[in-house]
Amino acid sequence: MRVDGKPEGLRQSMAWLHTWSGLLLGWLLYAVFFTGTLSFFVDEVNDWMRPELHASVPRTDTAEKALAAMQRLAPDASSWQIQLPDARHTAVEVMWRLEGAPQGREGMRRAYLDASTGAEIPVRETRGGSFLYRFHFELYAMPRIWGRWIVGVATMVMLIAIISGVITHKKIFKDFFTFRPRKGQRSWLDAHNALAVLALPFHLVITFSGLLLLMTMLMPWGAYAVYDGEPQRFNAERRGMQMAAAPQTGDRSRAQRERAAQQEAQAGATHALAPIAPMLQMAQQQWQGHTVGSIAVQKPHTAHATVELRASGASSLLQGRGAGQRLVFDGISGALKDAPAVRAPSAVMAVMNSMVSVHLGRFADPAVRWLLFLSGVVGTGMAATGMVLWVVKRQPERRKLGHTPLGHRVVEVLNVAAISGLSVAVASYFWANRLVPADALARSSVEIRVFFGVWLACLLHAAWRRHAPAWQEQLALAAVAFMALPLLNVATGGAGLHQTVAHGQWSVAGFDAMMLALGLLHGAAAYRVWRRSKPVVTAAVVLERRAAGAAKPVLQAPKEDA
Repeated sequence: MRVDGKPEGLRQSMAWLHTWSGLLLGWLLYAVFFTGTLSFFVDEVNDWMRPELHASVPRTDTAEKALAAMQRLAPDASSWQIQLPDARHTAVEVMWRLEGAPQGREGMRRAYLDASTGAEIPVRETRGGSFLYRFHFELYAMPRIWGRWIVGVATMVMLIAIISGVITHKKIFKDFFTFRPRKGQRSWLDAHNALAVLALPFHLVITFSGLLLLMTMLMPWGAYAVYDGEPQRFNAERRGMQMAAAPQTGDRSRAQRERAAQQEAQAGATHALAPIAPMLQMAQQQWQGHTVGSIAVQKPHTAHATVELRASGASSLLQGRGAGQRLVFDGISGALKDAPAVRAPSAVMAVMNSMVSVHLGRFADPAVRWLLFLSGVVGTGMAATGMVLWVVKRQPERRKLGHTPLGHRVVEVLNVAAISGLSVAVASYFWANRLVPADALARSSVEIRVFFGVWLACLLHAAWRRHAPAWQEQLALAAVAFMALPLLNVATGGAGLHQTVAHGQWSVAGFDAMMLALGLLHGAAAYRVWRRSKPVVTAAVVLERRAAGAAKPVLQAPKEDA
């Protein structure tokens, strides 16, 4: 790796690889890591960005209210889907499909219901946390496949950077317990090492599992070879391995049942659904430790109606999404028809499911989710300190030259914009959610344009200002913007922390707590930069001048590399 062609050892070559693999895609990786960390709370972000839902407080009879509401909203629908509130959702989300509607998501209609009354809640148009979640693996304003390929390649590079970093630092675990403050480059290296080692297993698992999620796109040749160039068959079989066998609901074929239901509907015959409370009670008794998460009703108001209850989560990390426990009831009599057993996945799918579950945090209760979030913050800090270290390490070279080379200045500007600028942009996205009128046309696009517009403004600001002031101003702005969001929430119709904690609305309370934590973190960083950039009095020069009769202190220029 040396320019002069001289041989070098493994650690030295890995140091070169670690430095440049971390720098060239470091800005993109930081954005992916930061938005991915926020995505551990994607449901909480969605709830907060729809303040109309904050008045919804779950009660014990929420399921009954929701079913009664569906009979008013969609009496002629062929199916109902009801997602009950939980620790991450404060309102009821319902979907239904009308007769003759196309299959898939296009044929579904959606609405939100008040968990206390069952009344429909009109909500503002917003992408919510889904924008940040999608951005972290698809980017934006480009075909999805392009974005996924770019992020996939960057993730491969990150895995290389992590492994080469471990090889490079021979005493990496010993250095974890070493931190020397106010030592310039040495302090940044200590911080980078400490953050890297503190959550090293998390960094490896989250990076590798991210590659697994993109596996069939990045390495499709195995599926093409085994399935004769039809990867759709592979995906269908993979999903089938995770699903339990379909319940047996009678001897007649599906087509016969559908024709009978259509004839019954044309004849105007309707049948009332059985009470849901006994079904919920039976599910609670059978599912120790799991609550009912959703209700699916097929062919409501017909003699062939069925009610399916699904548990709120899988009973094991090894099971995939949608593989939780289920009970199927006769919708008219309320009798239990089937209790499909959860089919055990194959060894390969068990490994895949466990890695994906960790990456997406599917299994996490609130305490574990906060641990994942803090681990993500540590990983984001690792990426940030690595990029800053590149600049600090080259300060002596700049002093010798007497000026800042163009390449160094470009890295400085991109560091400020990618790190502190992204924080300002994310905070601005949340502010736009509350300041853009709720009835504005295409308001979700307006929110996203605010995000990118502010991010671009931060880039221009970093190019215009000197290095240290740019850091200080953007970090301070991000701190104020994040910490003011709970106040903005109350001022714009949302429920404050005192209300959400009292009512157990942990999705909204969790978002406010996350914003306060991010605000404190950015505030501490801004204060640190301000302290290190202040002019300091040189005591030796003061004493010398006082001895010469000059009482005026002499100030030393701030150290920007600290």
